Amino acid sequence: MATPTQLLLAILPLVTIAVLMVGFYWPATRAMPMAWVVAIVAGYVGWGMSPTWIAASSIVGFITASNIIYIVFGAILLLYTLKQTGAFEAINRGFADISDDRRVQVVLLVFLMGSFIEGAAGFGTPAAIVGPLLVGLGFPPLAAVVVALTGNLMAITFGAVGTPLIIGMIDVFESVEYVNDAVQSQGMTIAAWVGDIATFAATYHVIVGVALPFIGVAMMTRFFGEERSIRPALEVLPLTLFAWAAFSAPYWLTAYALGPTFPGLIGSMVGLAITIGVLKAGYFHPDEEWDFGPREAWPDHWVGDIEPGESEDQDMAVAADGGVQQTPQTQEMSLAKAWAPYVLLAALLVVTRVWDPLVNFLTTTLVLEWSDILGTSLAGSIQMLYLPGAMFLAVHLVTVPLHGMDGNDIKASWAETLEKVAPAVVALLFAVATVQIMLQSGTATGSDGMLIVLSETVADFTGRAYPFLAPWIGALGAFLAGSNTVSDILFGTFQYGVADNIGTSKTVMLGAQAVGGAIGNLIAVHNVVAALAVVGLVGQEGRVIRLELIPLTYYATFTGLLVLLFSYVVFPGMF
Repeated sequence: MATPTQLLLAILPLVTIAVLMVGFYWPATRAMPMAWVVAIVAGYVGWGMSPTWIAASSIVGFITASNIIYIVFGAILLLYTLKQTGAFEAINRGFADISDDRRVQVVLLVFLMGSFIEGAAGFGTPAAIVGPLLVGLGFPPLAAVVVALTGNLMAITFGAVGTPLIIGMIDVFESVEYVNDAVQSQGMTIAAWVGDIATFAATYHVIVGVALPFIGVAMMTRFFGEERSIRPALEVLPLTLFAWAAFSAPYWLTAYALGPTFPGLIGSMVGLAITIGVLKAGYFHPDEEWDFGPREAWPDHWVGDIEPGESEDQDMAVAADGGVQQTPQTQEMSLAKAWAPYVLLAALLVVTRVWDPLVNFLTTTLVLEWSDILGTSLAGSIQMLYLPGAMFLAVHLVTVPLHGMDGNDIKASWAETLEKVAPAVVALLFAVATVQIMLQSGTATGSDGMLIVLSETVADFTGRAYPFLAPWIGALGAFLAGSNTVSDILFGTFQYGVADNIGTSKTVMLGAQAVGGAIGNLIAVHNVVAALAVVGLVGQEGRVIRLELIPLTYYATFTGLLVLLFSYVVFPGMF
C-alpha cells in the first residue's frame, strides 16, 4: 500500500507538466525537462531509486525517443520535399478541379487528404499543410484552421505509420516486466497484443467517426456561413457518409489484418480514390454550390496576415520564427508524378512488413543495441533499417531525381525539416525519459512503481465507472503533451493498471486510450498554435480551442459509452 507521500510524489511529474504548459504556457521544450527533474526527485525520495537506476531509466527513455525522432524526421523530410517540388500544389489543384463547393472541398481535403498526411507524417502536420491549402482556395483562415484540426481525427490514433502504438505502447510495454509476463501468460507477444488494441481503437473510431466528416462541414457552415446554420451541411450528408464508408472499411480491415502501421495510410488512399471516382462520375454533388459570404462581410478576426487566395500563387512554409515564408511557385506537375513518392512509400512499407525474408534482414542488420544498461536489467535498441524512418529517407532520395530537385531545393527541404523537428527533439527526449523513471521506479526497488500507485488510487476512487473516463484521460495526455504518441507513453501503463485493478479488459481500455490520445490533439496548444501560424493568424488560440471542444465532447462522450458497453457487456472476459 502506497503512503500519502508516495502518492503525492507519483503525481508530481504529471502535475508539473499540466501547471507549466497549461497554467504558465511554457513550451514542451522547457516543461518536459522540468518534469524529468521532478521525476528524478520523486524516484529518489519516494522510492529510493539509486542514481544508476535513474540514469539507466533515462537512457532507455532517450533510446525510445530516438526511435520516434528517426521516424518523425523522415516523415517530415518527405513532406517538405514534396512541398518544395510543387507536388502538393499539384495535388491541391487536382482537388480544386473536382468541385468549387466548399463543403465538398472539406470532405476531400480535410477528412481524406488530411488523414493521408496524418498517416504519412503525423505530429501536427495535417493542419499545418491542409490549412494553407484551404486558404489558397479562398477559405477564411480561421475557418481553415478549425476544420483542418477536426477532420483527420480517425487517423491520429495511428499517426505516422503507426508510431503512437508501435513506440508509445509496444516499446514501452516491452520494458515493463509485469506487463510482459501477463501478456505472455495469454500466449501472446506484446506486438500481437497491441495489434488487438489497434483493432479495438479502429472499431471505436469507425462507430463514433461516422459523424466526423459531417461535423467538419457543419462547423464550417454554422460558424462561418452567411446564414450560420447546419442546414447546408445536411445537403451533403450523403457525401459525408459515403466518404466515411470509403475510408472506414479499408481502415478497419487494415488495422485488423496488419496492425497499427497502415490504417491511416491505406484507409485514406483507398477512400480518396473511391470518393474522387464517384464525384467525377457525377454522384453526390449538391444541387447548388455553397460558398462563404462576401469578403467584406467577414469579421476581422477571421483573417490575419495572409489574405485568402494568396497561396494559390505562392507556396507557404513555416518560418523559423513561427511565421510564414514564401517560396516561388514551382513548375506545374502532373498528379501522377506528384503522388508517385507516396505510392512508392506505401508499397515499401507494406513489403518490408509482410515479406518475411526481408523483415528478417532489416530487423537484424544495422541494429544499434544496448543491453544491461549501466549494469541494470534494462535494454534498448534502434533498428536503423526496419523503422519507417528508413523508408521515408529512401523515398526522399528517389524523389530528388524523380522531381528534378537541384541543390537549393534539397537544402531548403532539409532546412525546413530541421526547423520543424528540432523543438520536438528536446520535448520527446525528456518526456519519454520522465515516463521511464516512473515506470522503472517499481522494478528498481521491487515495489509498486509510480504509475501502479496512481492507477490503484484512481481505480479505488472511480470504481467500475472508470471505463467511461478512459478516452478523456487519453485526451488529457495529448492536451498536456501536444502529442498522441506521448499521451500513449504517459498513460498507456496507467490505463493498463486501472483496468487490472477494476477487473475489466485491458485490451478494451487501451484501445480507448489510443482513441483518447487522438481526441486531445483537437485542443493541444502546440497543434493549435502551429496551425494558426501557417495561416498568419496567431493570437486566436482561444477561439479555436472553444470551437474544437464541440467535436471533442461528442467524440469522448460516445467513445466512453462504447468502452463501458464493451467492458461489461460485449467483451467482459477479454484480456
